[in-house]
Amino acid sequence: MSDNSKIWLDGQLVDKSAATISVFDHGLLYGDGIFEGIRFYSGRVFRLEEHIDRLLLSAKAILLDLPWTKEEICQATVDTVKANGLTDGYIRLVITRGEGGLGLNPYLCPKPSMFIIAAAIQLYPEENYVNGLELITCATRRPTPASLSPQIKSLNYLNNVMAKIECIQAGVMEGIMLNEQGYVAESTGDNVFVLKNGVVYTPPVSDGSLDGITRQVIFELCANAGIEIKEKSMTRYDLYTADEAFLTGTAAEVIPFVKLDQRPIGDGNPGKITQRLIKDFRELANSEGTPCT
Repeated sequence: MSDNSKIWLDGQLVDKSAATISVFDHGLLYGDGIFEGIRFYSGRVFRLEEHIDRLLLSAKAILLDLPWTKEEICQATVDTVKANGLTDGYIRLVITRGEGGLGLNPYLCPKPSMFIIAAAIQLYPEENYVNGLELITCATRRPTPASLSPQIKSLNYLNNVMAKIECIQAGVMEGIMLNEQGYVAESTGDNVFVLKNGVVYTPPVSDGSLDGITRQVIFELCANAGIEIKEKSMTRYDLYTADEAFLTGTAAEVIPFVKLDQRPIGDGNPGKITQRLIKDFRELANSEGTPCT
């Protein structure tokens, strides 16, 4: 990120060096806050309203009262992209509980704080979109939805960070996370899809995955292409024996994985349907969105 970057912070666009929060902010002290990752392509923010709708639902779920309307948050997001002069990139929108005391009580935080970052991003090298990723199964399990709903994009990602550490130490970039029942939930940051006999399958969100915006787009693209898609609880066996497999996420977009736990998926190469969905997603993402003008 450039040192000249502009950050939207509590109503003002400030220089990166001036974008600071208090050490007493409960987002820092306790992970008490929410966020959204959003992409923009060709000067347009992709699925902006859907992302902000999800942000507002996360706020409601954790009893975080926001002083900004949906329209104001959308406008602040667009203004941040415009101020940085970018046409393609990634937005990180974060809302914390705000500054408070040294204790868990959120009612001692008088007002929340919001900041918005817009920057260039490339989560994976382009060669991985062409050749596919190799994954492992992580020993770290996804928390049960009964403890914290995976639909809340909270600031506490330590569970995912620990799983990512496992991946890096194993020499791969990503891994599959299971729930406490042993069913596939998601990767360390993305939704999981497989293809078997021409049908696309993905775990239901009740198995511990986020109902991702890109995940929703895949359902749309499959419907448009006449490809059958279903939600299904899956074990590692279903991934090992799939014909094709891919991950989806805002930052990752659509990316194939071709090996899991040393087992090749299908013939060990990205499949034709996966390749089509990558192409269809990129065309869609570059053809619609909220203009940053």
